[in-house]
Amino acid sequence: MTNPIEPVLYPREFIQRLPKSDIHVHLDGSLRLSTLIELARKQGVELPSYTEDGLKETVFKAHYANLSEYLYGFHFCTAVLQDPQSLERAAYELAWDCINEGVCYVEVRFAPQLHVNERQNIEEVLKAVNHGLVRAKYEQNNSSQVMNGQFPAFEYGIIVCAMRHFEPGYSEYYRNMFQVHSYCPPKDLYPVASLELARASVDIRDRLEIPIVGFDLAGEEAGYPAAPHQESFMFVHRHFLKKTVHAGEAFGPESIFQAITDLNADRIGHGYYLFDAAAVRDPSIENRERYVRALAQYISDRRITIEVCLTSNMQTNPKITDLSNHQFRQMLKHKVSTAICTDNRTVSNTSMTNELFIASNSFGISRRELKNLVIYGFKRSFFRGNYLEKRAYVRGVIDHYEKVETDFFGQP
Repeated sequence: MTNPIEPVLYPREFIQRLPKSDIHVHLDGSLRLSTLIELARKQGVELPSYTEDGLKETVFKAHYANLSEYLYGFHFCTAVLQDPQSLERAAYELAWDCINEGVCYVEVRFAPQLHVNERQNIEEVLKAVNHGLVRAKYEQNNSSQVMNGQFPAFEYGIIVCAMRHFEPGYSEYYRNMFQVHSYCPPKDLYPVASLELARASVDIRDRLEIPIVGFDLAGEEAGYPAAPHQESFMFVHRHFLKKTVHAGEAFGPESIFQAITDLNADRIGHGYYLFDAAAVRDPSIENRERYVRALAQYISDRRITIEVCLTSNMQTNPKITDLSNHQFRQMLKHKVSTAICTDNRTVSNTSMTNELFIASNSFGISRRELKNLVIYGFKRSFFRGNYLEKRAYVRGVIDHYEKVETDFFGQP
C-alpha cells in the first residue's frame, strides 16, 4: 500500500468523472433542502427554519455532537414524505443528484413502515419510490450520453429497512401496532414488524416486479440485538433476497458478529468497530484480541463487504477526532472487502465524489487500490439482473473507468 504520509493526490475532477456506485444511501437522509422546505410549507409541517442556510445552522450541521443530534433531521424529512407524490419526487431527485455526479448504480434504502398511514400502505409506498427511480432511469438511459456509449447506463435497486427499535411516535403504522397489541411488551413487537416487512417485500418484488434487491436492519444497536429478527432474515434468505445489516456503527464487534451469524448478512453497514478489541463488551469473551482477529478473518475470507461511510462516521462518533484515525485504514491494511458510500447525502452534506475524494487522498490509496475500491462497489452490489447481466454491466463500468483513468494519467 502507498505510504499514508505520501498520498497520491487525485484531482476532484477525476473522481467526478469516474463511474461510481452508492450501495448505502438513505432516501430520507438525502432529501434536497429546497424540497424539504417546499413540502413542509405545502403540508403544514413545522421546521426550525424555512431557509436552507437556517436549516444548515439548526438541523443539518457540518458537525454533530452525537448520533442523536445527527438523527434529529430525519424527523422532518420523514414528516414530509407521507404521500405517494412526495415519495416519488424525493426518489426521482435523489436519482438525478446521483446521476449528475457520475453515480450510475445506486441502492436506495429506507424503512417503508415509517411512511405507511391511512392514505398509503407498504405496497403503495414502494410503488411511489420505484416510480421516481424508474422515471429518472428512463430519462438518463435515453440521453445521448448513454445512448452513444459515453457513460454506463443508470441502474438501481431498493433496499427495505426493518427497525431494531421503534416507538409509537415514529409513524402512524407503528402507533397502530402499539394500539392493537396494547398488552404486548414493545420488544416483542419489533420482530413482528420486521417479519411483516419481509413478507411484504418478497411479495411486492415478485408480484409487481419492483427491484427490491435487499433487506436491512437499521436503528439503535445498543440494547436492541439482531437475534429477535432472525425469522425475518431467514424468510428473505429462503426467497433469495440479499441481506445487509447496520452493525458496528455505534456498538462493538459483537454487533457485527450477530449480523453475520444470527442474520447471515451478505454485507455490513458501517462496521466501524470491526477491529476495535477495546469496544468488546461481552464479559464472556476473555481474549478480546483473538475474538476480533477471528471475526475480521472470517469476514475477509467470506468477502462480506463493509459499506464504509467516512463523513457520517466522523459526524456521529466523537471518538474519531481526525479522519486519519478512521478504522478504514485497518480495513485497507487487512484487505477487507469495502465499498465507499454516502449514507445520507443531505444529513452529512456529502456526495460520492466527496467520499471517494477524501478516501483516496487521506489514506494513501494507490491507483490500483482506488480502482479496486470503486469497482468493488459494483461487484458486491445486489444487482437485480442475473449473474451474466451483472458481469456484463460491471465490465462496461471497468472499461469506462479505464478510459477516464487514461485521459487523466495516460496509459498505466
